[in-house]
Amino acid sequence: MSLKLTLKAGERLVVNGAVIQNGDRRCNFVIQNKASILREKDIMQPEEANTPSRRIYFALMMLYMDDKGTKKYQDEFIDRMSEFMDAVSSPEIVALCVDIIRLSQSGSYYKSLVICKKLFPLEAELLGSVG
Repeated sequence: MSLKLTLKAGERLVVNGAVIQNGDRRCNFVIQNKASILREKDIMQPEEANTPSRRIYFALMMLYMDDKGTKKYQDEFIDRMSEFMDAVSSPEIVALCVDIIRLSQSGSYYKSLVICKKLFPLEAELLGSVG
């Protein structure tokens, strides 16, 4: 199964840890085999991991991209997810967390990242109602 990506001029992506930047025109890539791929818009810098759900996302992203740090990031993910789930009571958020855990346990880190992004607006809403 192949993956077709269309990159805008200057857009970056990471493939198995290598940062690739597109030239001055839109172009298409076809990835023919399994690889860890993140588009620039999905990459989070450490300083952006400034809320509980974003810290979960960052740990998952590192699990997906850095196969050498698996134990470290797995522990980080478990700690952050445990803290988060202890603090929330919303059935919708808990269901998303369960999906993220299930997918990450099966090694489907990219899918868990997609679901984890859904936590961002829900968390912002909760934090707004508390503040």
